[in-house]
Amino acid sequence: MNILVTGGAGFIGSNFVRFVLKRDQNVSVTNLDKLTYAGNLENLFDVEEKFSERYNFHHGDICDKLLVKRLLKENDIDCIVNFAAETHVDRSIIDSDAFIRTNVIGTKALLDAALDADLRLFIQISTDEVYGSLGQDGKFCEESGIDPNSPYSASKAAADHLSRAYFKTYKLPVIITRCSNNYGPYQFPEKLIPLLITNAIENKPLPIYGAGKNIRDWIYADDHSSAIEMILNSGIPGEVYNIGGDCELENLTVAEMVLDLLAKPRSLITFVKDRPGHDLRYAMDFTKLKTELGWSPAMRFETGLKQTIDWYLKNQDWVARVFTKEYLDYYEQNYGSR
Repeated sequence: MNILVTGGAGFIGSNFVRFVLKRDQNVSVTNLDKLTYAGNLENLFDVEEKFSERYNFHHGDICDKLLVKRLLKENDIDCIVNFAAETHVDRSIIDSDAFIRTNVIGTKALLDAALDADLRLFIQISTDEVYGSLGQDGKFCEESGIDPNSPYSASKAAADHLSRAYFKTYKLPVIITRCSNNYGPYQFPEKLIPLLITNAIENKPLPIYGAGKNIRDWIYADDHSSAIEMILNSGIPGEVYNIGGDCELENLTVAEMVLDLLAKPRSLITFVKDRPGHDLRYAMDFTKLKTELGWSPAMRFETGLKQTIDWYLKNQDWVARVFTKEYLDYYEQNYGSR
């Protein structure tokens, strides 16, 4: 199977590329990435070394339909897995232009190219955030209404609707996956868990929105990758599959766990003004994926968090290199100086 992975130099994409190449010797991956601030070829140095015969990288924009068409033809692509996206909610609140361009217009360009190429499958990687916010009870299922509350989640919801429309209108074999919050190695340090870890290592304040009562369902990146691999091989076109970690935790609890594992004082926790439209709770019902395809997450959160902390401790040079001037300026504007 020849797969075009878009956004494969980012956190979740790079973990998937590594995972699927290790698991299946019959898979080849072409990685198309624009290499924005969160895309990093260093995330895949080991992949380039170990799988050079089955992996190749192309620097480019998913909005470039001619480039995508050329890559599909030259690499005899069977499937597209679209990870490419602007993903950080806070950035979308400040300026949503890049989110609309990449997440909506870019997805349309990929769908058009896929339609012309007559592919076997197109997987649109989405997010639980398109469902909006839950109260204290219940979980999102695939039939839950789409109710996004941030420019980021609205852009992903639009991409989902486009993907579904291409299945319904043009019979393009599309599957949409919606996953809960990911964590693990190589995650850009603006996201919650790596931000907590990297700040705690340096004895910097750990910024927590509001009272820290917002609840997220956490999943280890390799578990997400295993779900996508299963859907890639056995999923049914036209379907939506929720992917969850079965691990709901308050943000404050996650911060306390990080500090405890690093033997740092909880006094480092600093509560900051809540962000606009901050969803209270996400929780995913992945019964469909479990019963129809036999998938369940394997990593316990405590174990995965320890492994993630160990990775950041061992790769502090990587952390230092990804802290670009652009990111440091953004961080100082929103949280104060590191």
